[in-house]
Amino acid sequence: MGAEADVSVNRLGLVVHGGRPEAVAAADLVRAWCEEHAVRCADIDVWHDGGRRSARAEVEAAGDPDLVVTLGGDGTFLRGARLAAANDALVLGIDLGRVGFLTEVSASVVRSALDAVREDRFEIDTRMLLTLRASCRLEMPSGMESLVEHGRGPLLPPPQVRPDCEVDKDWGIPLDVTALNDIVLEKLVRDRQVSVGVYVSGRLLASYSADALLVATPTGSTAYSFAAGGPVVSPRAEALVFTPVAPHMAFDRSVVTAPDEPVGLRLLERSGPAAVSIDGQLRGVLDPGDWIGVYAAPRRLRTVRLSPMDFYGRLRERMNLTDAPAAVADGSPAPLWSVTTPPPADLAHLTLASEGIRFRIKK
Repeated sequence: MGAEADVSVNRLGLVVHGGRPEAVAAADLVRAWCEEHAVRCADIDVWHDGGRRSARAEVEAAGDPDLVVTLGGDGTFLRGARLAAANDALVLGIDLGRVGFLTEVSASVVRSALDAVREDRFEIDTRMLLTLRASCRLEMPSGMESLVEHGRGPLLPPPQVRPDCEVDKDWGIPLDVTALNDIVLEKLVRDRQVSVGVYVSGRLLASYSADALLVATPTGSTAYSFAAGGPVVSPRAEALVFTPVAPHMAFDRSVVTAPDEPVGLRLLERSGPAAVSIDGQLRGVLDPGDWIGVYAAPRRLRTVRLSPMDFYGRLRERMNLTDAPAAVADGSPAPLWSVTTPPPADLAHLTLASEGIRFRIKK
């Protein structure tokens, strides 16, 4: 979904993949641009002090930025999205990764991209986010962090309870988390799958024994869900995608639900414990009998769009899609519709690749 932009950027938050020299160099360009245009710039989601803070604490410490700029790949973008969503800030992803579906422009045009934002030459895309209620607070067992660290940096703190929601023993605890990609319930020990009752809109779908079960957004359909055999869903769609990972049962398909149909996951009484990960970040452990209910968050992520999204062209490129040899032998596909003339009236409401580029960034 796109919306016209009317945004003033006075404070910028910077999320940098510090392990990549090109990201560090691009960050210097962003800081120089901010100084030239009297825009306050602050680094966020840093943990030189050995710990990390909640998203709300991070953005408050950074002066509540209007725009969050990420320099890295999709993982860095997810870090920035967590912060931007907490403050309803815009997020702009600068691509320095390898399989980027989320980032918007390359580092070579970072100054031009910032100029475009400052001059309102962009649109705002909104993306569905997920949140959850749980039967209990998510906590990390003692010693867990040392087992999963392995150079990934310290874990995020346990999620807080959302202050704007009612806590109810029957409906669970509303946790202050958002996921742009997915929420995953996965086994903790290699030799034992998790046993989980899966509910859609409160009704039992089936009980699964699997390595993991996940609920993804359309944006996240090209991440873990895709690797587990899930469908590719347009990021402009409105849906939840439930995908089991290595289920020990005949029914191993994904289930796509409407955005107002929540997906519940309850650990069965003799299951092993399970970890809860949110956008790839381990956030807590559930014991048998515990549950989480995943649903569309009331707020959405606002991303900077500098040119119309070519999601399917990017899908073909980033996934290295190749044509069937038998099909190649039978000819080459020509463009389906005209790329030079406007569509007729009955097609004018459709999103077509032939519309061309509305916003161009000068190198």
